[in-house]
Amino acid sequence: MTVLLMTPPMTQLNTPYPATAYLTGFLRSRGYSAVQRDPAIELFLEMMTAQGLDIMRQHVEENFESFEDDQLPEVIYTFLAEFDRYRLCVEPVIRFLQGKDPSLALRIISRRFLPEGPAYNAITEMEAVSGDVLKTAFGDLGVQDKAKYLATLFINDLSAVITQGVDPYFEVSRYGERLAAANPYFDDLYDTLMAEPSFSSEILEQLVELYLEETQPTVVALTVPFPGNMLGALRIAQVCKEINPNLPVVMGGGFINTELRALKDTRLFEFVDFICLDDGERPLLTLLEYLKGEREVDDLVRTYFLAEDETGERYVHLNENTALHDIPQTDVGAPVYDGLPLSDYLSLCEMLNPMHRIWSDGRWNKLTIAHGCYWRKCSFCDVSLDYIDRYDEAGADILVDRIEQLIEETGQTGFHFVDEAAPPKALFALARRLIERGVVISWWGNIRFEKTFTAERCQLLADSGCIAVSGGLEVASDRLLQLMKKGVSVEQVARVTKAFSDSGILVHAYLMYGFPTQTEQETIDALEMVRQMMQQGCFQSAYWHRFAATIHSPIGLNPEDYGITLVERPETQFAENDVDFIDPVKVDHDMLGEGLRKALYNYMHGIGFDQPLSFWFTAPVSRPLVRKNLISKAINSVITSG
Repeated sequence: MTVLLMTPPMTQLNTPYPATAYLTGFLRSRGYSAVQRDPAIELFLEMMTAQGLDIMRQHVEENFESFEDDQLPEVIYTFLAEFDRYRLCVEPVIRFLQGKDPSLALRIISRRFLPEGPAYNAITEMEAVSGDVLKTAFGDLGVQDKAKYLATLFINDLSAVITQGVDPYFEVSRYGERLAAANPYFDDLYDTLMAEPSFSSEILEQLVELYLEETQPTVVALTVPFPGNMLGALRIAQVCKEINPNLPVVMGGGFINTELRALKDTRLFEFVDFICLDDGERPLLTLLEYLKGEREVDDLVRTYFLAEDETGERYVHLNENTALHDIPQTDVGAPVYDGLPLSDYLSLCEMLNPMHRIWSDGRWNKLTIAHGCYWRKCSFCDVSLDYIDRYDEAGADILVDRIEQLIEETGQTGFHFVDEAAPPKALFALARRLIERGVVISWWGNIRFEKTFTAERCQLLADSGCIAVSGGLEVASDRLLQLMKKGVSVEQVARVTKAFSDSGILVHAYLMYGFPTQTEQETIDALEMVRQMMQQGCFQSAYWHRFAATIHSPIGLNPEDYGITLVERPETQFAENDVDFIDPVKVDHDMLGEGLRKALYNYMHGIGFDQPLSFWFTAPVSRPLVRKNLISKAINSVITSG
């Protein structure tokens, strides 16, 4: 029995999504023949060729044949006007971003080699504020990084051409996301799948045909980590069924686990045979045993399939089977990257910020220190679901063994620990074991800004190879942090993040606005505290996102505890996650959000700290009530007492 595992488009371009690597390693450890492919990266690379651009131009010219030049979107006009240069440059740029042709950097930084479309306007805008930002960011010797940034802008322009002129569902890190995300009905996806295939769909179909011919699978397994992977997954399943209607197709992943908990639409099973929830090891193992005739269908674990009632009518059935436990972290084995084109991923530099670029630059081996979250209290988090609620760790020695195994296989010593929140004790134990065993790696991951991260312990993590951490400051308001049961205060976060930064570890802060009962004053005060923390060097990068209530979080389950009322929603047939709510506190969060993002964008580039906060907003806002020395005083109190 051969299982072919695939990650559908689109995901990040710099490193493979880890789900298929986890499951490939696990299935092989259990004696199965498991192979994996990454159509997400291969689809993108097929587009980014001279031949791919020829096809793109045909589509663009057909779609815009009735437009005059002055009516064309800027990125489309530039693409058509500079097409010969785009065609000449695209393949060399891809090789450069793959690390296969570093000498091209000198031509790229000349600013005469690549055609420059709207994406390059970001440079002009920043230069208007602070002069030569490229020289400030890269100096005279940062040739490779400067070229990588300029080449990334080139890729962004071409991606915009695809989205605006060829395939409206395409984006670099997602595909058809709005068709799937929190959509109670399957109609939009189904109608798209029944329509004529798009440019990207045609390429995807060719790739899937090749994979099936190469691997001759007995079962196809698709991971759907995000809403932006669902359309691609169903396209792949559709092709598999057209080639071999009897080939079992199974689907799982983060989007499935979060949003398809109330699935009823039987049409989804025109494309797939089984849908598994939560951790995939046990459900997939049990399903394979069923397909081999070693188990009954009632033995399937957390698996959807079509069943028939006594009248013969088909309906979606979920078999829970709580009798079988999940595979513990000690037994899941190490990920395996065999079958993935590790040398073909692109290292991008999307922003002139050392921390922010880590997500898109470099290829990282992915590992989990512990399953679930050790805190499990945050009111905005999906604490009722397995991926948060069930906590299980493997232990430091097993982790270091897996790290050494991955280094031997991939030749790469960069690691991204993809925990919901890495437990401090486990991190400290891992750090000590790495040092004791002389294992040299560079690693980063997500944490909670716990007070246990003292200056000494941050230095321990740095000595073990920690280069960056991310964590939630969220609303940057002590009242709201307490309401959301975050377990931290603003001043504590300032001290902890400063300790990390002083140890040479980059820090990224997750921020949110629009939390239930959050006032405009609290939002403006939060921005002021973020400004102070970034100016003091507590963290280097951050991201504001608009709060969304989800049905699996304490807020979604008990909205009255947070002073809000959920908006009535239709009966779910397909996906369900975000839920609209009515907040008695009336605030223009759209206007505030635009200003928050504008201010933060400038702060991350090291500029704009001296501007009054009102500068960033299009309407008058409250003056901040935060003391100007709040953060510096919080930091210095620790330094003085230490």
